Amino acid sequence: MGENGSRTDPSEALRRLTPEVVLFPELFPATAGRPADDTAAVKAARRKRLLELMSTDMLQKVQDNFSAAVGVAMVIVDPDGVPVTKPSGFSSFCQSIRQRAEWRERCFHCDAVGGRTALSTGEPSIYKCHCSLVDFAAPIIMRGEYLGAVICGQVKLAAGEDAPGLVDLSNIFPTEKSWHEDQPLLDEHRRIGEITYEKLRSAAFSMFYIASHIVEESYSKGVMQELYANNLRLAEESKRRAQLEKLLREAELQALSYQVNPHFLFNVLNTIGRLALVESAQQTENTVYAFADMMRYILKKSGSQFVPLRTEIEHVSNYLQLLKLRLGDRFDFTLDVPEEFLEVLCPFMVLQPIVENCMNYAIEPRESGGLIEIVGYRDGADVIVDIVDNGAGISPERKQEVMRGEADHGNRKSIGIYNVDSRFRYYFGPEHGLEILSPYRQGRGTLVRMRFPLDFDPAEF
Repeated sequence: MGENGSRTDPSEALRRLTPEVVLFPELFPATAGRPADDTAAVKAARRKRLLELMSTDMLQKVQDNFSAAVGVAMVIVDPDGVPVTKPSGFSSFCQSIRQRAEWRERCFHCDAVGGRTALSTGEPSIYKCHCSLVDFAAPIIMRGEYLGAVICGQVKLAAGEDAPGLVDLSNIFPTEKSWHEDQPLLDEHRRIGEITYEKLRSAAFSMFYIASHIVEESYSKGVMQELYANNLRLAEESKRRAQLEKLLREAELQALSYQVNPHFLFNVLNTIGRLALVESAQQTENTVYAFADMMRYILKKSGSQFVPLRTEIEHVSNYLQLLKLRLGDRFDFTLDVPEEFLEVLCPFMVLQPIVENCMNYAIEPRESGGLIEIVGYRDGADVIVDIVDNGAGISPERKQEVMRGEADHGNRKSIGIYNVDSRFRYYFGPEHGLEILSPYRQGRGTLVRMRFPLDFDPAEF
């Protein structure tokens, strides 16, 4: 009833509530200014949002106990009136009504309208459902977002009781083929008990405060968990950045140690090369120039950490050619990288540390028959370069030490592969770290796989 004692006309009350009109244009066609945003995807998103922000298990326990204590039915619904918790204290009449799909949808409509009516005031609202039972709807609002409502009631008000602001939805659906024509349901309806307005209102407000607190706590917990996860990610990113900066500083110091007098070094190498040419020592000439090319590549000055794959392949080829001079027929090598990949950019000096590792652990211990294969191919948006040897392979424990930079070689740590892996992960993400497969084939050998994007912007680094 309104303030003057007369009943509030439901259509007039709902016309003042834009969200309800938008949600149910089929009920109020004269007031619907635009189509309702009630697609299945939108409804699913609303329900998911409510479930994400609520501890439904806790709410269910509170709802069950509270319903039993005060003797009224309770349920928590999403913005479309669909229950999120299991109903508590529902009468046999309401349970029977909700067994029929078309009547159940009317229940959902009434609960949704009640919830959005409460949304307009920010506190519980009272309404009469399509079965002429009285309910309170308490809105669940989080940071200005309407998540759903606590529905409390399914009762009759005591005779002579006033219900200020009651919205009567009992006449908005046709009575034909309704529960009014079902005698057993009419009998059950008559058996539903009465309750005073104040008791129902107190129950609704109490559940409203409890539900709001639980949702607020769940939301705060979720925010804290997300903040903690973000802090962990930032800390991990800072750690990786610090490690890379340390590796780069070490590489710079190592390069400086080579740069005693590069002009003098190259002048001497060129003199030896020309002398070999004069003396017709072709192999000596080729060796000197291959070594000079290697030194230029190692000592090169550039503002970029990336080079064409071609230069990496040429550098490793010179390196292996020089080793062939020393080891002779004890090993052989093959390079099979298609021309289409040679201009793809990759990090500077990543192939030699891996090939050097193959030489130290797979080739040097052998008297003959050693083999190193370098193969390039495409995998989706990435270039793959596999470096394969036919050594004895390595154990899983040794592989873990190598990837952590803790493997011993002589009296020092072998950190070449660790450095390369760290750089790939830093530049391109953890999915682009090195892979080591060992044993690789026929119980022997090791494969080290590097992966980098076909196309990226080096300026981003």
